[in-house]
Amino acid sequence: MSHRFNELCAWDRDHLLHPGTHIGAHARGELQTRVISGGKGVYITDKSGRTSLDAFAGLFCVNVGYGRQKIAEAIAKQANELPYYHAYDGHGTEAPITLSRMIIDRAPKGMSRVFFGLSGSDANETNIKLIWYYNNVLGRPEKKKIISRWRAYHGSTVMTGSLTGLELYHNAFDLPRTPILHTEAPYYFRRADATMSEEQFVQACVDKLEAMIVAEAPDTVAAFIGEPIQGAGGIIPPPTGYWAKVQSVLKKYDILLIADEVVSGFGRLGRMFGSDHYDIRPDLITISKGLTSAYAPLSGVIISDKVWQVLVKGSDQLGSIGHGWTCSAHPICAAAAIANLELIDEMDLITNARNIGAYLQSALTEALGDHGNVGEVRGDGLMAAVEFVEDRDNRILFDTSKKVGEQVAAALLERGVIGRALPQGDILGFAPPLCLTKHEADIIVESTVDAVNAVFATF
Repeated sequence: MSHRFNELCAWDRDHLLHPGTHIGAHARGELQTRVISGGKGVYITDKSGRTSLDAFAGLFCVNVGYGRQKIAEAIAKQANELPYYHAYDGHGTEAPITLSRMIIDRAPKGMSRVFFGLSGSDANETNIKLIWYYNNVLGRPEKKKIISRWRAYHGSTVMTGSLTGLELYHNAFDLPRTPILHTEAPYYFRRADATMSEEQFVQACVDKLEAMIVAEAPDTVAAFIGEPIQGAGGIIPPPTGYWAKVQSVLKKYDILLIADEVVSGFGRLGRMFGSDHYDIRPDLITISKGLTSAYAPLSGVIISDKVWQVLVKGSDQLGSIGHGWTCSAHPICAAAAIANLELIDEMDLITNARNIGAYLQSALTEALGDHGNVGEVRGDGLMAAVEFVEDRDNRILFDTSKKVGEQVAAALLERGVIGRALPQGDILGFAPPLCLTKHEADIIVESTVDAVNAVFATF
């Protein structure tokens, strides 16, 4: 190891607080620092010279892959021409104006405007405020509760961390806060009653949702938020018929629908948006990650015409809307997004995600679907998960102290592939860049099988 590498590791331990990290273990040096220094295609390289196939695209986000010069050049060009100007009071710059048109052209039908932020968390904060504003303008001040789902991930601020339905994001943070509620995740593998058919399970989920709305009083429930396919909570595709039935209930009680497409947007499911993939017609759509492939921080809320008309009415009554960020519609980030969306089209990555995603899913199922400690192989598009269990026939989970999912992820990394151990279960997740090839999919599968066999040989 070079002196520079050792110096960076020391500075990292002494000065940097990492997100989603066991901070004590990191500060004490028990958790090894990995300093990433480069990337190309689906591979990343660290300062020690080790190369890994990134089968999680960073954090579900590097859709076009690493090292795309077109995006780097767009960022540099914009930085040289105009690095920043704000978007307040009707000011604009060319890149975000152009990008907003590109997004609406690609969005599901009925969408009208885009508000830009910098992260999925701040976009969902925007959603909450817009929903409350919307109902106040309509003279419904009690209609403010928002229903999320357990195992959902919608951010980690005070309010979006409340929307998130994972214990890790609530522990010792005094979350969730009102007026956020949680209903059951559409997680068929973990259904309490093993005798339930998928259709029966869907109906049970929807019945619980409707019962919650009725118990809370429909005139107090403003919105329902859901990822088209649950991501960080386990890569859980919705059971057949789930979204159609959920939307029927929401329509019955005049409840807005937020589709959180931070993960599923811009091609990951083999369609531009997960909403179109699952026939969801949202009132608001949350976007980030794949919008720029994380080459620059950018998020957005896509606003339906239905909601937009009420926002206009509110502004006519109240004046300028009191919401925004210093870096809303940042021109450098928007320039990155324009180049990224052009690359998605030029490289035909949505078709590739659909085709290679189906191949990866099939190959993982064939290789591990009958393994005695694999409860389920699931996924959609270029998202896949393998869930490990102690007893396959009876769906008995491992004791959490064994950290089986983390062990498999570590063994996989030793074999040069990055998968991600997902929370609240022994679940290994995959969400590689959309440029993944069949050969690279084979590497993921072969390495995963080797890792699984190595870990379970010790049990």
